[in-house]
Amino acid sequence: MFRSQLARIVQKGVSIRFYATAEKSALATLRKKTGYTFANCKKALELHSNDLPKAEQWLKEQAQAMGWSKATKLEGRNTTQGLVGVLIRNNIGAMVEINCETDFVARNQSFQKFVQTASTACVKYMEQVEGDANLTKVGLNGEALKQIVMDDGKSLGDHLALMIGTVGENASLNRAICYKAPEAIKLTGYVHPASIEETTLDIPQYGKYGSILAFKNTSPDSNGEVAKKICQHVVGMKPDRIGDKTRDEPAKEKDDETCLIYQEYLADPTYTVGEIMEANNVLVVDFQRFECGEKSKVEDENVRAVN
Repeated sequence: MFRSQLARIVQKGVSIRFYATAEKSALATLRKKTGYTFANCKKALELHSNDLPKAEQWLKEQAQAMGWSKATKLEGRNTTQGLVGVLIRNNIGAMVEINCETDFVARNQSFQKFVQTASTACVKYMEQVEGDANLTKVGLNGEALKQIVMDDGKSLGDHLALMIGTVGENASLNRAICYKAPEAIKLTGYVHPASIEETTLDIPQYGKYGSILAFKNTSPDSNGEVAKKICQHVVGMKPDRIGDKTRDEPAKEKDDETCLIYQEYLADPTYTVGEIMEANNVLVVDFQRFECGEKSKVEDENVRAVN
């Protein structure tokens, strides 16, 4: 009889341990998949009898509601820090600035992931913009950025609120500049400091500074390295216009500091950027530079063709 009771207790113990293990496994899976806290994942599983899909859906709904609540509460607090995201994909390029309150949050993985998400969203948005024979340039302000609809049906503003709820600090979509280039024009981008060691154009990058360069290259053997270095030069030397040698030559002296073609080439100051362009058959069509936190305004839906 004693052995029979012991067997039942052992069997019961095995059953309890098995249930605990299964529950722990579900909890680990949910945490890994969603990234939410232990307490929230445990509550979600308890409310939905360990049904993972239902628990995950509940967590997302709660996070969205909490995110909007947090975003509303924190709205108005200064956001002077942040990151600039740059993405070049085929003939489309986008550069976006996302701001937050502190540099600590700018280093947060959730914030950095959102910058990449916003960069990708801008490229997908630009895919829907009708281009022409010239370079098409589109400026988007914060309100326009919030309205971009993502693949999941939610707006970029919804995802911003969710991110705010995660990091616990105010953040804002500041501005974006987007390009759509015809076949004759190429695009390249640069950020500093680089988020990844190797510059891969098809992956969103982020840093405190960013630039996009639109250029023509009449040398078929060139791989665009010179254009990339000029793009880097734009970040470092902050030109405000390209310049025209034939038109600007009489005013060369006063244009040296701000005119791209007359600036000393950052990679080799013994040459000007104009001399490097001429030697390598590179013609800069347009460029844009963002510095995180700088005072600047981008008008909503400012579409123009660059000859």
